[in-house]
Amino acid sequence: MSSERHYGWMWVEAREVLDRAERLQRQFLRYLGPGTDAAVWEPPVDLQETSDGVIALFALPGVTAEDIDVRLEPTALVVSAMRPLKLAHPNAVIRRLEIPHGRFFRRIPLSGAPLAIAATRFEHGCLEVRLLRTER
Repeated sequence: MSSERHYGWMWVEAREVLDRAERLQRQFLRYLGPGTDAAVWEPPVDLQETSDGVIALFALPGVTAEDIDVRLEPTALVVSAMRPLKLAHPNAVIRRLEIPHGRFFRRIPLSGAPLAIAATRFEHGCLEVRLLRTER
């Protein structure tokens, strides 16, 4: 196989991966109908497993710590809040909105040993939730 064909194939595959990523990103914001809580979005989350539990890091730009609800269910971690639409100026005309706003809700399925919330920390627009494994 020539190097030209090899790199052409790589380029096509890279474009396909980028297209899939864009489709997934668009799915994060779903319009459910008219009303004050109509826009529902899911914040991105990083999950890291440690020897004693799980660390979840949620990206929540523009959300205040007081408005965040963190709930641990038997099979899931649930985080929800409202990110209000903020205009820089009362007379501003919106030309583009890419940062999601409105009510968000994110459910992270959990399996294995029971977990308990050990700590939460909100800093620089990110919520960190530390879960520790507990004895049955």
